[in-house]
Amino acid sequence: MRLQDILSLLPFYETEANIDRLNINSIEIDHRLIKQGDLFICQRGFTVDGHEFAQQAVDNGACAVVADHPLNISTPVIIVRDTNRALSLIAAIFYDYPSEKFPLIGVTGTNGKTTTTYLLDAIFKQMKQKTGLIGTIQMKIGQETHPVKNTTPDALQLQKAFHHMYNKQVDIAIMEVSSHALDMGRVYGCDFDIAVFTNLSEEHLDYHKTMDHYLFAKSFLFSQLGNTYKTIRPKYAIINNDDPYRASIDKSTAQPLITYGCGKNADVKAHNIQLSASHTSFQVVTPVGNVAIYSHLIGMFNVYNILAAISVAVARQIPLSVVKEAIEDVKGVNGRFEQVVAGQPYAVIVDFAHTPDSLENVLRTIQQFSKGHIYLVVGCGGDRDRSKRPQMANIGLTYADHVIFTSDNPRTEDPDDILSDMTRNLKERHYDVIEDRRTAIFQAIQYANENDVVLIAGKGHEAFQEIKGTTYAFDDRVVAKEAIRQKEQS
Repeated sequence: MRLQDILSLLPFYETEANIDRLNINSIEIDHRLIKQGDLFICQRGFTVDGHEFAQQAVDNGACAVVADHPLNISTPVIIVRDTNRALSLIAAIFYDYPSEKFPLIGVTGTNGKTTTTYLLDAIFKQMKQKTGLIGTIQMKIGQETHPVKNTTPDALQLQKAFHHMYNKQVDIAIMEVSSHALDMGRVYGCDFDIAVFTNLSEEHLDYHKTMDHYLFAKSFLFSQLGNTYKTIRPKYAIINNDDPYRASIDKSTAQPLITYGCGKNADVKAHNIQLSASHTSFQVVTPVGNVAIYSHLIGMFNVYNILAAISVAVARQIPLSVVKEAIEDVKGVNGRFEQVVAGQPYAVIVDFAHTPDSLENVLRTIQQFSKGHIYLVVGCGGDRDRSKRPQMANIGLTYADHVIFTSDNPRTEDPDDILSDMTRNLKERHYDVIEDRRTAIFQAIQYANENDVVLIAGKGHEAFQEIKGTTYAFDDRVVAKEAIRQKEQS
């Protein structure tokens, strides 16, 4: 593709080179991936500045470089005001605006994003539609799976992914949209048809600093639905009517609203809710009819996730009979209230709960069906919001009979410092501190007797642990199963 065509949407740029006949094979923001004839864009990140690797990109074959200041290199330099913003425009042009070629659904909120997207994936598959899915666990295109580094990839990877989805003839795409991605502009250039708001509670304040800024970032998804209305491709905002922050989300969008919740005023509402240790059942009232739901997903928080998915289905005019069948066929989502079963007479549950709100939701759900003691293994991530650490600890002690505080992903922080933040001011004493997560899990399972429940919280589907900048293989589910078997054999 001609470089001049790639730069056509940029309002202004400067270059001293003649780029009239320059063609670009591909675009990269990682100098290590550059091949002959590629365009390198110097992206500024938290810890790395792409400008520092421009010469390496040239050495690897870059035929041009986009930067925000002059560089002393031998290839043409295109100078723009903001390389991060330019990246979104350039990527969208290069991949021919792929998200305009199929419906795109974005789901944002503190909790529930992954489960909601997987429920939607199941619903659209029940309609015999080929889906694309991007989120915390992985990227899926039909039956293909690909690993992801972030909940929401950067603008270049997103456009590349959508382009791949289009080539694979995807009918609809669903993605989790994080507050970081919204604030950093990673989803610029994405043409969303439906935006879903699940909830908002304290999280990521290491980055956003205040709840107001966190809410503001979340609202971007809804404001980016646009101000115009289309009959051929209508847009909708799907909003949790029971969340205290809903009014601000309402005001951020001009598009039609569909609300869901358990109160009388919601468009899609649940009543006669029955919660148990094995399933959840309830009646759903919608503007297009009513349906009874029996789900293998457990807990009140999953009632809301299911309602969110049903609301999207209503917007997409999917029959409720199809929705019911799809939801009832979902047995669970990796690392979300996932039970580890190895013949033991007690329950072991692995969950991604890593915020105060999500941890409380899971523990309260367990309290509703537990016939014995509740043992909790939990930690907090390093290099993240420190203010939630004592909150997580106090919630654990409030709802569990015994807590083992341990490492999560300490990253570059000293695990002892994280554990000290969690336990320093605790008044209750029914807890242990075991830094090594494997040892902590083994200890919790040693404590458990018949009818007890062990909750291993914080990492869920993750199959790694990040300590002092090194990533180690570690899966809570695998370790728990080892601990159960060792206990049964002893």
